[in-house]
Amino acid sequence: MNKPQRSRPLSYRTVWISDVHLGFRGCSAEHLLDFLHSVDCKFLYLVGDIIDIWEMKKRMYWPQSHNNVLRTILGKAKHGTTVVYVPGNHDEVFRDYHDMTFGNVRIMEEAIHTNVDGRRFLVTHGDKFDSVVRSSRAIAMLGTRLYDYLLKANYIVHWARRKADLPYWSLAAFLKHRVKNAVQFISNFEAVVAYEAARLGVDGVICGHIHRPEITKLNDVTYCNCGDWVESCSALVEHHDGSFELLRWEDTVASLKRSAVAGRERLSLCPDDELVVSLVNRHLA
Repeated sequence: MNKPQRSRPLSYRTVWISDVHLGFRGCSAEHLLDFLHSVDCKFLYLVGDIIDIWEMKKRMYWPQSHNNVLRTILGKAKHGTTVVYVPGNHDEVFRDYHDMTFGNVRIMEEAIHTNVDGRRFLVTHGDKFDSVVRSSRAIAMLGTRLYDYLLKANYIVHWARRKADLPYWSLAAFLKHRVKNAVQFISNFEAVVAYEAARLGVDGVICGHIHRPEITKLNDVTYCNCGDWVESCSALVEHHDGSFELLRWEDTVASLKRSAVAGRERLSLCPDDELVVSLVNRHLA
């Protein structure tokens, strides 16, 4: 991947990322690292499935790039970014630490974000709205296993395209968005999540879980899904004027190739942040 070089980072008020799946071979950690080193924000929300505890309990996979993602996030928290971690179903063990702070990262089961123009948004991973996950963890694990095979095929395709110097393209996303049942599930999920936001009296909802980046209006509710870093390599951002935008990082990189050459400061890890690493290790023991 050709990384853009800039004299200063892209500046946003808020950034949301979800479904990173650190600890899973399909995680696009290098893309995410480039994104994190390239943006500056006041608020950073981690909207669940950041660490894939499910996958790591089956097989241990933790390359340096995955460690570097955690270090970079913790470095941002140390240097003034407000970081809020809303766990998902693959990292649900961290829900036990609701309203606690580790390494300057606050863990919340759900959060309310108020954007610059006063609109309020529910921030939730979204798995509680998935009837399969809600009703049967065993069935959900079976579905995850089948999905893993597709993502592994996606990993092979991505590796081959990278070797051939071709741009990023997701086989998993291509197939999922064209299968009738998957499309219907996504539509139902969006409707249910938007209904919950309306019931709570907020202006919108920001979630992840289904690996489908989207900004749309459902009745009077703004529905936002920040996507993932397995298939889409996408993030949701709030500009300083309060407007929202979905960034697909490969597209953003392509548009910034001709930017001025400059180095990027890499943030260091505070010793206290080892608490976060110890929490992960505790739940993998």
